[in-house]
Amino acid sequence: MTVDTAAPKPAEQAASTAPAAEPILTVNNIEVIYDHVILVLKGVSLDVPKGSIVAILGANGAGKTTTLKAISNLLRSERGDVTKGDILFEGDRIEKLSANDMVKRGCIQVMEGRHCFEHLTVEENLLTGAYTRRDSSKAINDSLELVYGYFPRLAERRKALAGYTSGGEQQMCAIGRALMSNPKMILLDEPSMGLAPQLVEQIFEIVKKINEEQGVSVLLAEQNTTVALRYAKYGYILENGRVVMDGDAADLRENEDVKEFYLGLSGGDKQSFREVKSYKRRKRWLA
Repeated sequence: MTVDTAAPKPAEQAASTAPAAEPILTVNNIEVIYDHVILVLKGVSLDVPKGSIVAILGANGAGKTTTLKAISNLLRSERGDVTKGDILFEGDRIEKLSANDMVKRGCIQVMEGRHCFEHLTVEENLLTGAYTRRDSSKAINDSLELVYGYFPRLAERRKALAGYTSGGEQQMCAIGRALMSNPKMILLDEPSMGLAPQLVEQIFEIVKKINEEQGVSVLLAEQNTTVALRYAKYGYILENGRVVMDGDAADLRENEDVKEFYLGLSGGDKQSFREVKSYKRRKRWLA
């Protein structure tokens, strides 16, 4: 785990990387500014190994969604820009590409709030996910059946208008739509938002199954730390636009500071990671 109580180290040694597998995505010390003024990310670095599930954790406003949008190149539509650092997908720099190019390369984001096309049926929503593909109709139909295999509820509701489906069904539709693009990596933004606990477990189980059976890498931004650390293999904790801690998911689950701030399992009186000695040291390294 990156943050510990050992003697201070240089910043480049302090920034730990995820497990040793070859990374499909590498984010190197990026800064993001909105409207040329508002600094949101302050030197975020992370790795996503191929075929892994990695979680970005943190409170609302920590910078999780901005990190995902920096990777998927959706920042420009919100007057945001990556001003420092670089982002590598399969070894190539991608921060200057369009969101459309990113989908073609195999990296797609499932937005927070699902964003289904309410006036289209569930099946029509799923088919929009294949708009960048240039393979045969049979291949697209095979992908559609694959999605229905993972989400049987969508098969039952395939002719229903998406706007008249439940929140859980819309989340399934959004993930299935991403799967229709034949991705190498999916960026999942707050998939548990607004869903009942039983549905959250069901959707995370399906995501895990897709990861294991299809080899799709997953970068997950989530406030529900308990669930995220149960399904992810590695985690990064953001606070105020900085990575304040990272490590194996099992280690983060047992970390006392994580328990106190995010799992509600400690009675300590610290209010922020900035009150943890190891974070104060790390902030000096990154300054």
